[in-house]
Amino acid sequence: MLVHGFTQTSESWRHVSPLLEVDHEVVSVDAPGHGRSTDVAVDLATGARLLAEAGGRAVYVGYSMGGRLVLRLALDQPEMVAGMVLIGATAGIDDPAGRLERRRSDEALAQRIERVGVAAFLDGWLAQDLFAGLPDDPGDRAARLGNSPQGLASSLRMAGTGTMDPPWWDQLARIDVPTVVVVGEHDAKFTALGRRLVESIGSNAHLSLVPGAGHAAHLHDPAAVAGVIVDMVSRAHPT
Repeated sequence: MLVHGFTQTSESWRHVSPLLEVDHEVVSVDAPGHGRSTDVAVDLATGARLLAEAGGRAVYVGYSMGGRLVLRLALDQPEMVAGMVLIGATAGIDDPAGRLERRRSDEALAQRIERVGVAAFLDGWLAQDLFAGLPDDPGDRAARLGNSPQGLASSLRMAGTGTMDPPWWDQLARIDVPTVVVVGEHDAKFTALGRRLVESIGSNAHLSLVPGAGHAAHLHDPAAVAGVIVDMVSRAHPT
């Protein structure tokens, strides 16, 4: 089960999915507020429950916002998660003032999307240093343009990192399924967060660094990320 990040849709996995479909059943969903789920306005806990209803017991792969949804699912319904791959993910912001500032920042972004529309918002969103070096992919942008201002705004307000209040770090030791935390080599912030995720989850988790990649490692190097997923499936479902 593949779960995309903010402003993306299930189409963001189109370079990864064919590499998995050779011998795996692959399901890609449109997360709440995105794509065909644009009218689904829910928080992370409810979004995680909807994931489980769509995917059943599976290996769950989540990028950024999708990683938050998958992590919440592993905490709330561990019986549904055979294994987990988290790409550019976090368990929240420790500092209460930092969480409040993030919610304020996300509210400002939500209002901007509603004011200027998706196309203009994407210009600024993808120009962030976080996405430096992202391959030019007209298909990716076209898929993102299919989102609605209202859906993206609701996602920011209800499922942004600032809504993880309190953060989930002290819950992570409960996760006992095989877990891989994937980070891009050039994504310093999430490499540090990834190492903390691994340490907090425990010996069933390990870090996988994607050389030459930034935050969106599955867009920088689909083959490398697909290889990590295939390895996870073999660990979660040994023959």
